[in-house]
Amino acid sequence: MTRSHRSVRHEPETSVELNPLFSRPGESTIFPRFTLPDGESLPGTAYQVVHDEVMLDGNSRLNLATFVGTWMEREASQLYAETFDKNMIDKDEYPQTALIETRCWRMLADLWNAPDPAAAIGTSTIGSSEACMLAGLALKRRWQHSRRAAKKPTDTPNIVVSSAVQVCWEKFCNYWEVEARYVPVSAEHPTLDGHDLERYVDENTIGVVAIMGVTYTGAYEPVDLISAALDRIQADTGLDIPIHVDGASGAMVAPFLQPDLVWDFRLPRVASINTSGHKYGLVYPGLGWIVWRDQQALPEDLVFHVSYLGGDMPTFALNFSRPGAQVLLQYYLFLRLGFAGYRSVQASSRDVALYLSHEIGAMDAFTLWSDGSDIPVFAWQLTDGHTRNWNLHHLSERLRMNGWLVPAYPLPDGLSDITVQRIVVRNGFTRDLAASFLADLKKDVAYLDALTGPMPDGQQKEAFHH
Repeated sequence: MTRSHRSVRHEPETSVELNPLFSRPGESTIFPRFTLPDGESLPGTAYQVVHDEVMLDGNSRLNLATFVGTWMEREASQLYAETFDKNMIDKDEYPQTALIETRCWRMLADLWNAPDPAAAIGTSTIGSSEACMLAGLALKRRWQHSRRAAKKPTDTPNIVVSSAVQVCWEKFCNYWEVEARYVPVSAEHPTLDGHDLERYVDENTIGVVAIMGVTYTGAYEPVDLISAALDRIQADTGLDIPIHVDGASGAMVAPFLQPDLVWDFRLPRVASINTSGHKYGLVYPGLGWIVWRDQQALPEDLVFHVSYLGGDMPTFALNFSRPGAQVLLQYYLFLRLGFAGYRSVQASSRDVALYLSHEIGAMDAFTLWSDGSDIPVFAWQLTDGHTRNWNLHHLSERLRMNGWLVPAYPLPDGLSDITVQRIVVRNGFTRDLAASFLADLKKDVAYLDALTGPMPDGQQKEAFHH
């Protein structure tokens, strides 16, 4: 009997798991988008549908916009898979994970030159945003205690930040009713550097935030100059205002690449420091850390004691149950790399950033805002007078066609009339990938320069000889 004359055998429903992929129910139809399906599906079917849908996302390795880690070694991925079930809050059930968390922030206290790392106090968090919330709350509560002791009102706290500050500080001020006093950046003062600081602080100032690695440009804010300005203000007015260092990126770069830069607990005015383990800590998201100089910097009434998990469990995070696996990944990297390894990885990223910024800065179309010599992040603007036919948003769209995600956005208040593009060089973005990106960038600039006329936002026009 030939194949064409064979009778079609109808399989029983139980054989659906033997059906070829993409012909099973769910794979050959559409799952409901906003309601639960009526019935179950096979594990392979559910996996395939989700797997295929996220293929529409961009390639994370080509995402030059994000600071968040996108690559780890195979052994780290194995460890991650083995520890998915760890709950960081349950220190009685997972005491070794809790001990490892303590080891990690003690290592950071030492790395950041705490006077006595054993007397410091810290915690892991979901990310730097939560860490910054905790830092701000500690500053506010310390200020409130001091004011109440002096029988003064506590209803109008403020905090001083740069206009280039990350949005998490805006959230902090909104959620916890603290006035944000923004010091605008300018061409003369592109970062918060202590200039005119006396105009912004008063007896209601709970602290000043210094950024080690401004999101927009990657530049360090000079914490030592901010501290010196506050020293002068205290000498003149008696106001003793602490500093929190938002080191989301730079606190895991400066100790290795700029060890002589004084920005950390070597400055007595620095009360606390945060960083993102999932940025230049090199861990997958999401993990943050915060360390206070000593226990006096973290008011005891911010610490909660939970008894129902098998013992007295002090906690001072905003979240309760959260993954412990990332904490173990951080410990893995601390053991795997050590000081020399972190220095090597961060130096390689900086070398790639300096290579790219030099090549991009040499192009007539662009003028650099930074070069990646602080954290491996740099930004550029379109050179004045280069073209009226396109802007950096058009270039961003062209680069996306090749898979590269490179954002274009205005600088913060004070320089908001200037649009820049920024590249974040992370571990895994190799010199070879950088060369491929540079070739695509030059090709796309040549394409845009050849346009016949002005290009409306969001639209493409034909190029000469296209």
